[in-house]
Amino acid sequence: MRTMKYWTIAGLAVTNLMAGAAFADSHSAPLSGELKIFLDTSNPAPRATMEKMIADFGEMHPDLTIETTVIDREAYKTQIRNFLTADSPDVATWYAANRMGPYVRANLLEDVSDLWEDPEIAENLASTKGAMTIDGKQWGVPYTYYQWGMYYRKDIYEELGLSEPATFDEMKANCQAILDAGKKCYTIGTKFLWTAGGWFDYLNLRTNGFDHHMKLAAGEIKWTDDSVRQTFANWKELIDMGAFVDNHQTYSWQEALPFIVSGDAVEILIGNFAVAPLRESGLDDSKLDFYQFPPMDPSIPLAEDAPTDTFHIPAGAQNKDAARAFLKFVVSADVQTEINNGANLQQLPVNAKAAVDDDKFLKEGFEMLSTNSPGGVAQFFDRDFPAEMAAEAMQGLQEFMVFPDNLDDILNRLDKVSTRVYK
Repeated sequence: MRTMKYWTIAGLAVTNLMAGAAFADSHSAPLSGELKIFLDTSNPAPRATMEKMIADFGEMHPDLTIETTVIDREAYKTQIRNFLTADSPDVATWYAANRMGPYVRANLLEDVSDLWEDPEIAENLASTKGAMTIDGKQWGVPYTYYQWGMYYRKDIYEELGLSEPATFDEMKANCQAILDAGKKCYTIGTKFLWTAGGWFDYLNLRTNGFDHHMKLAAGEIKWTDDSVRQTFANWKELIDMGAFVDNHQTYSWQEALPFIVSGDAVEILIGNFAVAPLRESGLDDSKLDFYQFPPMDPSIPLAEDAPTDTFHIPAGAQNKDAARAFLKFVVSADVQTEINNGANLQQLPVNAKAAVDDDKFLKEGFEMLSTNSPGGVAQFFDRDFPAEMAAEAMQGLQEFMVFPDNLDDILNRLDKVSTRVYK
């Protein structure tokens, strides 16, 4: 059995990890030399998951020496450009879509489109391909993601005689029935802005589609464009109904959860990370359920927010053959099942042939993202838009939710920011 070294930035402490069981094709070509892997998975559970996965890969390739460096996630964000530019590793974690854009444009990441031509990847990771694509090429592979959608009080729906909406019109009709019952439709806390970004994402994806949303994120569509105004018009219908809890700008997302727990509000648009605190607050699966944000126009394919973590090969990597083999290993169905389930990442596998834990919401999210999101996978507002644009825009989105009559001023202001950011 083979021992591998793992290094951490804090103190460069060394721990030994014995190689575990292997999952990939036993007929893989033998690999040798050194493979350097940089990780930002510094929290205990994801770190242990990644280390075991790397050990499993190393067990398959006894002539390959693997050195793994684990860096605190926030420190990693400030260091990535430096280490991609000088003395780069062979494999590095990062994020999909716009977050990888600056490094693609700076020629710091390897084009791995050849991997995406493999039928096992092309067919089973199809929903994530758009998030890994810039200029028609793929620049890495995903290894985990999680769903967003509408979490709602199933018991209150049953009490009011409501069913999951199949269209946006049905969603509004449900909302009116909820309001008539003296409750708010949607709880939300916009104190830290990004939750308003989630609502914009879904309304724009449903109003205009994935390609439009990505063009807006890339600065190719003006905020004052009629298509964007239509998104805000659809949003304003809900605001004018009184659909959202009052004073949401004073709450964090955690502080907004008690409204759905008490039944004063019935639904929340959020990521699957909210399920655990809702369950801990007493909402078991007989009271809590989930549905995909419904379509507005049946001609627009459904796209979803599913923030995606990724592996990349730096352009300066020294062992690109081993790096490519590692990326293929990471996205294989068995490895995806292993790392995402149980006490590991507790998120969703990106491979459609992988299995998920026996958890109601993970199963529904996996089904939605694997088979019922033909429009593509967006990365969430503050990942898809450049940082400066996202910060300014999310302030505008929150302002719109509180003062919808300020829309013209908000959009004109965002056009000015866009001109500066994208020039």
